[in-house]
Amino acid sequence: MYHTDLSVIVKRMNKTASPTGPEAGAARRRLLDTATRLFYTEGIRAVGIDRIIAEASVAKATFYNHFPSKDDLVLAYIEALDRLGRDAVSALPEQPPRAMIAAIMGRISEAVVAGGWRGCPFLNAAAEYPDPTSPVRQAIDARRAWYHDSLQKCLAADRDPAPSVTAALLVALSDGLLEAAYLDDPEDIPALVDAALERLLVRP
Repeated sequence: MYHTDLSVIVKRMNKTASPTGPEAGAARRRLLDTATRLFYTEGIRAVGIDRIIAEASVAKATFYNHFPSKDDLVLAYIEALDRLGRDAVSALPEQPPRAMIAAIMGRISEAVVAGGWRGCPFLNAAAEYPDPTSPVRQAIDARRAWYHDSLQKCLAADRDPAPSVTAALLVALSDGLLEAAYLDDPEDIPALVDAALERLLVRP
């Protein structure tokens, strides 16, 4: 669901790119790859278009051919990360509902211990796009709704008495774990995920 190894992110994003031609596709990929690296490591607002263009080695006109504005590039960045997460969940093997929940949340543990963790990219971006009407913020909200709904379906199948509420608790828990991994020791997160699931999914 989450990836922090930038080389992995870039490689998988390249596979999902939709170029209009070999050269155009390569230029777009370089722009998105560069933006992914800079946005995640330094922050979205801190990185200007000119720097992205320079580090991607493309002409300014090429940038605007693919992304009419910086916000369009940010939206592409968020949507690409979202696709990676959804694809990762879709690729999980079929298993009992409670095991599927553990597998989904286990992606958090995998991400934060991989190295280079600087917080959840979606939460980081949301802090820089507080306007709920922004397309970027709406894409982030759609991602969170998908995550909640995915957990809720598993919980309903597991006969949780209040699947929507428990799913909301798991989403909030995920947010806290993702930020705690940046503020504290990420090596502690896998055990915290396991302990939290054991407590939240207990049945009377």
